[in-house]
Amino acid sequence: MKPAMWAGTPAAGIDAMELCFGAQDVRVIEESQTFAGYFSVRRVSLQHRLFAGGWSDPLSREVFERGDAVGVLPWDPVSDELIMLEQFRVGAMRGTDSPWMLELVAGVVEDGESDAEVARREAVEEAALEIQQLQPVARYYPSAGACSEQVRLFIGKTTRPAVAGIHGCSDEGEDIKVHVLPREQALELLAAGKILNGHSLITLQWLQIHGLDLRERWR
Repeated sequence: MKPAMWAGTPAAGIDAMELCFGAQDVRVIEESQTFAGYFSVRRVSLQHRLFAGGWSDPLSREVFERGDAVGVLPWDPVSDELIMLEQFRVGAMRGTDSPWMLELVAGVVEDGESDAEVARREAVEEAALEIQQLQPVARYYPSAGACSEQVRLFIGKTTRPAVAGIHGCSDEGEDIKVHVLPREQALELLAAGKILNGHSLITLQWLQIHGLDLRERWR
């Protein structure tokens, strides 16, 4: 579900910028599921309109299906501390890189759930925290050339003291270490290139720009 309002006010001229094509400019010829496991893969045969006019030849593409997700960065505006999670990510197994990521609280949106419900549920499960308010940050497609997932990002106000420790649902194979970081330290990690996942990069960059104004509103 798309939240009702997103952060930021469009600059002059942005409203006038329109994409050339929309959803109506794609013809789906055939689609089928080719794999179903922890995630699933769908094969689509389609045509789309061309910038020079007319339609493309039929194209066959595989689409990785994993559902939409919500990410939230818990922040105590009084102590000016952020809560970030360290956990193993199989997709980051790449040479000598560490496959453990420092990232947001996050979870997949289940049928019938609002983004706020996901954010609050995951904050309890992954960090034993309660979220009082949510500030929308962005929504984006991490890899639109191959994956249908849309991610919606928030900063969450929390005033309950965070405690570093190990959390997560053992029946889901989660082994999550909670870190409590001063905001400036998290931004130093960002500047040093130590944040390697997209949802954390985007949210910390937003906080770097808008954090002082948000802190004034939330304190």
